[in-house]
Amino acid sequence: MILSDQQILAEIERGTIVIEPYERNCLGTNSYDVHLGRYLATYRDAVLDARKHNEIDVFEIPTDGFVLEPGILYLGVTEEYTETHAHVPFLEGKSSVGRLGIDIHATAGKGDIGFCNTWTLEISVSMPVRIYYGMPVGQLIYFTVEGEVENLYNHKPNAKYNERTVKPVESMMWKNAF
Repeated sequence: MILSDQQILAEIERGTIVIEPYERNCLGTNSYDVHLGRYLATYRDAVLDARKHNEIDVFEIPTDGFVLEPGILYLGVTEEYTETHAHVPFLEGKSSVGRLGIDIHATAGKGDIGFCNTWTLEISVSMPVRIYYGMPVGQLIYFTVEGEVENLYNHKPNAKYNERTVKPVESMMWKNAF
């Protein structure tokens, strides 16, 4: 079941959902709009290796915007820091963003219960498009969960994305044993 606007508000009041900054006008019928943060990043190497730490270059989006180019994976970040203590959050792109040819995530749209951080976006575009810091970029949808949760994300010793940040975070696949 997806939480409605009234249910999202009730969970915010309970403290099981945290959104900072929170603006009431960003609350939709059954979602909350999130915005593009100040920073983008690109990988340094043209060929990425899943077994090694692929380093990124982080840069600030200029006031007059930044043109994203096809064929480049950009890591972005939400302006909003979120915590979800009792629901499964899903991040989806806004239709207006999709209609500009912008995808905000390749595979990582689902968060875990206990995720407490900004959201790193895996941005790709189908044609050049200028983007801006603070533009609406996605929407968080919250699902209820049946049963008790044994391992909250923020308590897992092997969780790779727990360190609070306002910048995009590169893949930590290299920390997995394979």
